[in-house]
Amino acid sequence: QVQLVESGGGLVQAGGSLRLSCAASGSIFSINAMGWYRQAPGKQRELVATITSAGNTYYRYSVRGRFTISRDNAKNTVFLQMNSLKPEDTAVYYCYGAIRERFTTVALDRWGKGTLVTVSS
Repeated sequence: QVQLVESGGGLVQAGGSLRLSCAASGSIFSINAMGWYRQAPGKQRELVATITSAGNTYYRYSVRGRFTISRDNAKNTVFLQMNSLKPEDTAVYYCYGAIRERFTTVALDRWGKGTLVTVSS
């Protein structure tokens, strides 16, 4: 059974920084893309950033220049460094990974349970 566990959320003032981490564990053969989504109250879940196993990144427009995604392939971990946070960044942040388990041939999206980020004005 594969699990993704996020950490690093919390309450921060506008302009502050937080660093989210997400570690995947279990019967893992390989991980393709990893990334972060977020869901604010009353809104749909939206993609924040992704990173491939080769290190190619994508960011939604509103976080470019403020957020940085990175990963440690040896530890099956993805990070999201969030700087210059704004109240509109307040949301539950979910980690995901396209994970191929051992003895399987297909990579499936796996999700963490989320970590709350609250940015006060």
